[in-house]
Amino acid sequence: MNAVITVIGKDNVGILAKVSAECAKVGVNIVEVTQSVLQGMFAMIMFVDISKCTVPFDSLVDNLSAKGEEMGVKVHVMHEDIFNAMHKI
Repeated sequence: MNAVITVIGKDNVGILAKVSAECAKVGVNIVEVTQSVLQGMFAMIMFVDISKCTVPFDSLVDNLSAKGEEMGVKVHVMHEDIFNAMHKI
């Protein structure tokens, strides 16, 4: 099972490290990541493997959202099935 994590907000030191650390704490493996800084705005997309996640998916969503608020960025987590359904023609 996989999920897509997006992070958007004002650029600060350590955003990738803090989101990655939060994932690692609960057994979420980062498969792919891309990030950019555009005129001081940070944008990141992570594709993660949640098959070994040690907390329920809802808890993962809540934990990452709270971590984002703490850092002043918006973190959104979407299950791969939902992501694929939304982008199917």
